[in-house]
Amino acid sequence: MKEEKKLASLGKAEEGKSGKLTMNQNSNTRSVSDIVQARARKFFSKKTLHQRLPITQWLPKYNLESLEGDMVAGLTVGLTVIPQGIAYALVAGLTPNYGLYSAFMGCFVYMFLGSCKDITIGPTAIMSIMTHEYSVDKNPDYAILLCFLSGIIIFAAAVCNLGFLITFISKPVIAGFTSAAAISIASSQLKGLFGLSYQSESVIEAFSKLFENIGDTRWQDLTLGLCSIVVLLLMRKLKDLKITKVQPDDSTYVRIGRKMLFLISVGRNAIVVIVAGIIAFAAKSDTFTLTGDIEAGLPAFKAPPFSTWDNGTEIYFSEMVSNVGAGIIIIPLISILESIAIASAFAGGKTIDATQEMYALGMCNILGAFVQSIPVTGSFSRTAVNSTSGVKTPAGGIVTGLLVVLALAFLTPYFKYIPKATLSAVIICAVIFMVEYETVRPIWKARQLDQIPLWGTFLTCLFWKLEFGILVGVGINLAILLYGVARPKVNVSTVLRKDESGPHYVLVEPRSGLFFPSVDHIRGQVTKAGVGPAESSVMVVVDCKHFTGIDYTATKGMKSLCQDFERRHQPLVFTNVTPGVERGLCSLIDDIVIARSSDQIDAAYKSASSNAVAENLYSGDEAIRRVSRSEGDPESLGPLLEPMNSARPIIVPAHNP
Repeated sequence: MKEEKKLASLGKAEEGKSGKLTMNQNSNTRSVSDIVQARARKFFSKKTLHQRLPITQWLPKYNLESLEGDMVAGLTVGLTVIPQGIAYALVAGLTPNYGLYSAFMGCFVYMFLGSCKDITIGPTAIMSIMTHEYSVDKNPDYAILLCFLSGIIIFAAAVCNLGFLITFISKPVIAGFTSAAAISIASSQLKGLFGLSYQSESVIEAFSKLFENIGDTRWQDLTLGLCSIVVLLLMRKLKDLKITKVQPDDSTYVRIGRKMLFLISVGRNAIVVIVAGIIAFAAKSDTFTLTGDIEAGLPAFKAPPFSTWDNGTEIYFSEMVSNVGAGIIIIPLISILESIAIASAFAGGKTIDATQEMYALGMCNILGAFVQSIPVTGSFSRTAVNSTSGVKTPAGGIVTGLLVVLALAFLTPYFKYIPKATLSAVIICAVIFMVEYETVRPIWKARQLDQIPLWGTFLTCLFWKLEFGILVGVGINLAILLYGVARPKVNVSTVLRKDESGPHYVLVEPRSGLFFPSVDHIRGQVTKAGVGPAESSVMVVVDCKHFTGIDYTATKGMKSLCQDFERRHQPLVFTNVTPGVERGLCSLIDDIVIARSSDQIDAAYKSASSNAVAENLYSGDEAIRRVSRSEGDPESLGPLLEPMNSARPIIVPAHNP
């Protein structure tokens, strides 16, 4: 019978356990199901739709006023991007048609996904020179593959919410990189300005080759190029004159006249290129160095090349990626930097959704690769033109994109008459204003140490490689940050007795957190204060109010510090200790005594001076309490009811009486 009862009870127990297990499993299943459903509801919510497809926010409110502003701005930007696209293709080492292929798809895609009305996506000077850096043997297949892979990486970074990594690149680093890139681009265009033909890979080599070949300068090209630069700069200033500003009391004709002057100013690139082309067409065929034939028509919509040919040898995808090297990382990084920086500059005080901008930029590059585009990003100069032209919504990109498509379809036979000197002038006038010399003085005033990453980035980009300059700048910034963490400032002061008859204690106040890089420095400073101002006998108080946490290495260092003071029979007190730091210290250091109020510092001083019994310090909740690892739970602090040696370290945690 006993055996049967035992078996019955065991059966019931097993049934109970099985029932509990089934309930737990059901509970876990329900919780996972609830999480999935909650995520699904959030993903398919109206808020997410508006956030990830911004066109749904502004399209229902679209009106005739918006249409007028977008058409004027889109037309103006289109007249700017066509000559720039042709010129930037030459910077990338490709034929001019690839610049135009890169100028329209981004406009269409950004209209649906972009969150900033002013931004225009397309080829830029920096993207072009970076493409030239990584396009092997000027093979356009590499540039198109770079565009596709850059889009994939940018989009994946947006999905993983990795936009925060951009914050590790400081403004001085960006300023140094942009300025060096501008000088590199301008120096690469000197050969076109002088009518020369040579290859150069760096600023030094560009100027060296220029002086070597200066005797072969074509005076016609140089004259046309210099005249183009002068006219472009004068027309650039035209939009800043008062005569182009529309006044409220202007008549209709005056208003139209002012707007025409403004359009002439912002469309200066197209005007100069058209006039130069007409001059070249009218002159003899060998008077100027011309752009030459450009492939007519629209690009075919096809998948990006995952293989290419080099001297009859097929190069497969893996080898192409290997040949591109660091460009797969550097180009997406620069693309994100440029676009988000421009979005922030034209946000008008609004918060920028960096993740959404990365989604948009990634899709612009992915779909652009299907129309043979090179890597693209936001253009600062065209975005500024777009903004000043009165754009109302991202729909202005449709007009810009359609203008480029029309140019590709009908005007490419005439682009061959554009002189290279004029295109060089367009590029030089666009990039010289990217040199951020005006930031040097504000950076010096704000923080002189920031000059190191600024000039480190600038010089490395200018005389070595652009991508290495960014790495050097980020490395310098991280080194400065880590040095500040590892060597925090420590304030040491002596607190006198009330009667000023002598030192009461020495107060040591570290100005940053207590973690492993800084523990040796803080330990050294506390020891120095204990041996120096405290003369190895006066009590030392460490103010821990700046310690937000503690790690294992720091705890070991503090344990050694306490042992050093104990060997000298010198009292050591910690004050303003947060609960997290308290738990960390208690985990390794035996017999730590804890006090709950600032008055306990005076009590600790008296205890250390008279070697009194710790019971004298007991006063209810304000008692000094000791924590020992042998007590088990460091949270349960018992009152100190036994005699205490004054050399034992005392911890005075944060307390607000």
